[in-house]
Amino acid sequence: MKTRIGILGLGGVGGYFGGLLAKAYQESDQIEIVFIARGATQQAIATSGLKIVSDEQEMIVFPTIVSDDPAVVGKLDYLICATKTYDIEESLVAIQKCITKNTVFLPLYNGVDAPERISALYPDNVVLEGCVYIVSMITAPGVIKKVGAYEKLFFGSGTAPIVKLKVLQTIFEKASIESYLVDRIDETVWEKYIFISALASATSYLNQNVGEILSTEESRKLYVGLLNEITLIAAVKGLELPNDIIMQTILKLEKTPRNATSSMHRDVLAGRKFELASLTEFVVEQGIKYEVETPNYQIILKKLSPALDALN
Repeated sequence: MKTRIGILGLGGVGGYFGGLLAKAYQESDQIEIVFIARGATQQAIATSGLKIVSDEQEMIVFPTIVSDDPAVVGKLDYLICATKTYDIEESLVAIQKCITKNTVFLPLYNGVDAPERISALYPDNVVLEGCVYIVSMITAPGVIKKVGAYEKLFFGSGTAPIVKLKVLQTIFEKASIESYLVDRIDETVWEKYIFISALASATSYLNQNVGEILSTEESRKLYVGLLNEITLIAAVKGLELPNDIIMQTILKLEKTPRNATSSMHRDVLAGRKFELASLTEFVVEQGIKYEVETPNYQIILKKLSPALDALN
């Protein structure tokens, strides 16, 4: 019997890593990759395949199945979740007929509360934790552009059976995905969250890319202020992060392509719904809960909230 892996969300993350999986297992009689997509994305992939464009090459891959119909998608052994965080509940409820008691979830969202939200919907299932570092985006339906060479996927669980984790790790390795099975995954996820939350908030508020933030004194000062606020919250929560986490995060930003920006900033510029709740408001709420002041995050939330409200 084949191991069936669903990819929910064919954006920069799901599209890229799902594409690598689909390419690796296109002829496999043991692994089946299923893309869960709708609308223009579904039509484009069904007709022309999923196109991935990187700095060095282009490739086109075809999954075994691309559909949003649960009857076509079928039962899933693993589900890699990579939609926007504001779509978590709606997207997962829509495919509940594909979920069995043995389905293992791997969330690869920008926020940190996804495992808790998924477990609220499917309390009997194994829900892993995970995060990725990559600069990638949709440039057209069924087309993913990856910028730069940096790409890493981290995942793990404090409670999941080790056999489930090892199977998934082997699947990733055979697809040439640089993945790491991490013991203290909650801290790894928070390290990524610190990076992406501060970056998303700063780029969207300032309307600047990475290079502009690094080279502008006031912008860099704001970015560092955001890092100070969110890392203090992490410390108060009891997470054991590196003592130099702020410097490590700045160094990660300096390794990011100068013309890159956050997915939230791209959504703001395009007039689309954006992940303010998960990437900015969540930090403000955590600050209130743990009595940590977050003046920079609050300023950004106050400025960006009206734009998001207008889209709802």
